Amino acid sequence: MKNYSETIIIGAGAAGLFCAGQIGKAGKSVTVFDNGKKAGRKILMSGGGFCNFTNLEVLPSHYLSHNPHFVKSALARFTQWDFIAMVAAQGIAYHEKESGQLFCDNGAEDIVKMLEARCTENRVSIQLRQRIDLVEAVHNDENARFKIQSGGQTWYCKNLVIATGGLSMPALGASPFGYQIAEQFGLNVLSPRASLVPFTYRENDKFLTALSGISLPVRVTAQNGKSFSNNLLFTHRGVSGPAILQISNYWQPNESVEIDLLPTDSIEEYLSQLKASSPKLQLKTALSRILPKKLVELWFERQLLQDETLANLSKVRLKNLENLIHHWQFQPNGTEGYRTAEVTMGGIDTKEISSKTMESQKVKGLYFIGEVLDVTGWLGGYNFQWAWSSAYACAVGITQTE
Repeated sequence: MKNYSETIIIGAGAAGLFCAGQIGKAGKSVTVFDNGKKAGRKILMSGGGFCNFTNLEVLPSHYLSHNPHFVKSALARFTQWDFIAMVAAQGIAYHEKESGQLFCDNGAEDIVKMLEARCTENRVSIQLRQRIDLVEAVHNDENARFKIQSGGQTWYCKNLVIATGGLSMPALGASPFGYQIAEQFGLNVLSPRASLVPFTYRENDKFLTALSGISLPVRVTAQNGKSFSNNLLFTHRGVSGPAILQISNYWQPNESVEIDLLPTDSIEEYLSQLKASSPKLQLKTALSRILPKKLVELWFERQLLQDETLANLSKVRLKNLENLIHHWQFQPNGTEGYRTAEVTMGGIDTKEISSKTMESQKVKGLYFIGEVLDVTGWLGGYNFQWAWSSAYACAVGITQTE
């Protein structure tokens, strides 16, 4: 059986659903395929189930790409304010959590429902539980450029949009499909890797598992000088938390990161003042007042520090303490990988994609949007904003050329 849709979108995630709704709004026929049993699966579990759907401040500098200027056009044409206006018009309650991050009050399902409602009202067909068996170019047909086989059916379309995301969270159906399609049509794919991801411990740091569940504010700095201030969370396997996820984008294997466990104070000044006022106070007691008690106790258990009165604290030992607290050189064994990564870094080389329309510069009618491209945002709603902005650019590109 043959079927035709002007545009076929593969992937019913944030970018795919939003793009479909926009194309449908222009009165064009559009069909979405997804291998899952539910649309928007990654949206539903994002932000702890409350979906950090954008950020109040979105700049090109919040994104990493081998082609850093690529994001500018799409981000300027559909901004965070445009999406916030849509959310408000839908009556979705939301709040700012920190650093401009916007979350749904009631849950991520509100965003999925909004996207699905737009698709429904614009007659978008969403085909779930669909495995794509074949994608190939069609020649000598002015209405169809691509042939797709799925579930024993053959489909034809003029525009094919790949919105299949990256490799992060394979439990939600992530696959290399988008990269495979790009390579099939001769596009370059830059090596993907897990991004916004926790670090794991090397063998000699595994004693830190005793701190699992403890969180504290830190400043973490990569070897390239990039630095983030936020919380660090000790886990059974390594270190996580917003500060670690952010710096993971700038970390390279075999490098260490520097962690300041007391970023807003000077341990030297703190102890010097206490030494003057309370010289008989024990070092362990003094440290436990400003750092997690369990962390301090572990340092003493491991004999990284020795307990003594502040009056007896020598300059050499104070310097060692300063290095331990303000300049902890943590070398990860690696990362947790795609299983827990928020997104995938790398992907389809944006030098081969139009920054205005997201269309391949090599293959007419072939578009790539969202995470499948070599664009990675910081933690904080930036990757969702890239999904909305790239999807909008693609939809405008398709509807204005039809």
